Amino acid sequence: MPIVSASPIDRAAPSVPSKTKVHAASRMPLHYPRYRREDYESMPEWQLDRLLSEYGLPVDGNLHQKRAFAIGAFLWGANAGHAA
Repeated sequence: MPIVSASPIDRAAPSVPSKTKVHAASRMPLHYPRYRREDYESMPEWQLDRLLSEYGLPVDGNLHQKRAFAIGAFLWGANAGHAA
């Protein structure tokens, strides 16, 4: 009985990753969050942690640092200025 081997094309074909596989690290919301400065300033720490994590941003630091980071990351223009 003859030995049947795969054709050179079959052996050289690279494996193609499935388009249905999505790694958690590569997922990111499509839009910026729509919070005002006042919302970030009153947001509880768990909610800030979740928001920053959704965008792949660091959640290190204390509550004040997380709020300042979120304001700097998501607000700009007149909304990013300090409250009067």
